[in-house]
Amino acid sequence: MLDAEPWNSILDAVAAALLVVAALLTLAAAIGLVRFPDPLSRLHAATKPQILGLILVVIAIALGARSATVLLLLVPVVVFQLLTAPISAHMVGRAGYRNGDFDPDSLLVDELAPDVDAARGTELPGGSWTDERAVADPGDDDAGPSKGPGAGS
Repeated sequence: MLDAEPWNSILDAVAAALLVVAALLTLAAAIGLVRFPDPLSRLHAATKPQILGLILVVIAIALGARSATVLLLLVPVVVFQLLTAPISAHMVGRAGYRNGDFDPDSLLVDELAPDVDAARGTELPGGSWTDERAVADPGDDDAGPSKGPGAGS
């Protein structure tokens, strides 16, 4: 039968290495939160390394405990973080975008501008949407979509 002591030492060393990597990821996330200029950039720094760091910490705890019960208790932690972190980051990002708290020059593609501009009726910094109806005749109430065949005259 194999001696368990060398395997325990190896698993402890792997768990320690995972904790160090997780700590470095958390440090990178903290530095990104301080250094990045706008909320959209900060969200990337806040969510990506934090989730990966949490997963590494959970794996390290599972390796250190060497128990199926502990692993079963830690799995919901990871699942809930994977479900809630992207959703909350998405909502914070949309709120920051709608408030205009972003650098439009840093966006490669801005797919949200037409929808937000249409909802507001104005143009955000960097937005490109214009309301043809308002430009054509601001006082014309019938500038909406054309009526189909048989519509009253």
